[in-house]
Amino acid sequence: RVPLLYEEWVPYECEVSIIGARSTRGQTVVYPLNGNVHADGILRVTRAPFGPARWHRTATQYLARCLKHFHYTGVLTIEFFVRNGRLLANELAPRVHNSGHWTIEGCATSQFENHLRAILGLPLGSTRPLGHSAMVNLIGRIPARDKLLALEGLHLHDYGKHAPPGRKLGHCTLV
Repeated sequence: RVPLLYEEWVPYECEVSIIGARSTRGQTVVYPLNGNVHADGILRVTRAPFGPARWHRTATQYLARCLKHFHYTGVLTIEFFVRNGRLLANELAPRVHNSGHWTIEGCATSQFENHLRAILGLPLGSTRPLGHSAMVNLIGRIPARDKLLALEGLHLHDYGKHAPPGRKLGHCTLV
């Protein structure tokens, strides 16, 4: 016999994610809530900060409980579906997360830097947003770089990957 995991389709209004870090010393920090848009199962756009304060408070409470319960060290992300104004946990991602790429330019300290600080036992950095941010994943092709880079405040990240259809080749962040 093979164990079976059954998942039911859950209709939802939007998806959000909360990202935080916990150090070896138990210090925790939390980033602003992200709003995520997917197409064909791939994250396309993230906006931050996103949603009402009560969503951020609720997501932060769940994240804090997970970080403490698992004695977690590093960056942890929880994705939620929003249904009828309530958050339903969808996925736990024990790593830096695609929906947090905006933190590279959009926060005082990125999720990547805080992950390193956390696992090295260093003080965690501020997660203060530097403004409203949007991150767009570049799937399948990268638009003309000169046009992208002409947009004030836009930061292009080209991963230098081969470009088969549907592959993530980079992302842009606008702060």
